[in-house]
Amino acid sequence: MEIMDSKVSGQNVTACIVTFNEEQNIRRCLESVKWCAEIIVVDSFSMDRTVEIAREFTDKIIQREWPGFKAQKEFARQQGTKKWSLLLDADEEISPELKTEIFQALEESDPAVGYEIPRMVYYLGKWIRHGDWYPDRKLRLYQKELGEIDGIDPHDFVNVQGEVRRLKHPIFHYTYDDLTHHLNTINRFSSIWADEAMKRGKKARISDLVCRPCWKFVRGYLIKGGFLNGRVGFVVSVMTSFEVWLKYLKLRQRWAVSS
Repeated sequence: MEIMDSKVSGQNVTACIVTFNEEQNIRRCLESVKWCAEIIVVDSFSMDRTVEIAREFTDKIIQREWPGFKAQKEFARQQGTKKWSLLLDADEEISPELKTEIFQALEESDPAVGYEIPRMVYYLGKWIRHGDWYPDRKLRLYQKELGEIDGIDPHDFVNVQGEVRRLKHPIFHYTYDDLTHHLNTINRFSSIWADEAMKRGKKARISDLVCRPCWKFVRGYLIKGGFLNGRVGFVVSVMTSFEVWLKYLKLRQRWAVSS
């Protein structure tokens, strides 16, 4: 069926976005989902213009203390009133081609319960098309009542009851402003991961500190073709392997302090 009206195609879709101090990104994100019938923004009391900008697109803005990635996104999902949920981070954008593909998927007579969507990262002035960061498929479009947010902070994911299909066009991800931003995020996320891993009784061995980062680099840069991204691809592989090393180092240190 040819899609003639995006309002019709988006009439059963709720876009769910969680925010905190995202004034540099939120307009781009919301512009890309303004075809949705409903936009819900759950904000953790931003101190910049995030909420002011969001009000240009929706009146469904809820300010709520930050309970963690999984809990905040699950809360956002629960607020939706439409059949379909579209989960986005504030630094992401639905590409025009993906929007058309979503319309086509929702017009089908037998749609899936959920759809995995590739993400394409813009990093240090370059679109990353190979390696660990691409296609990086995430289940982001799903039937609200048949899915929920699962996972362990800071790595949440959508878990659905039913068939999952793949869309081919990407979400654009403007993930880091520069290397300093990237390093700060690695530091924050690795601490969250180590805290959660320790709660579950996970421990880190010396071999984890040596083998896991090395394998991460080899897999991303050589096996998965990160070298095809040029010099930026080398930076990506170094940074991602460093993140693995730091996670396990922090976990090991936490156990040492607690013993």
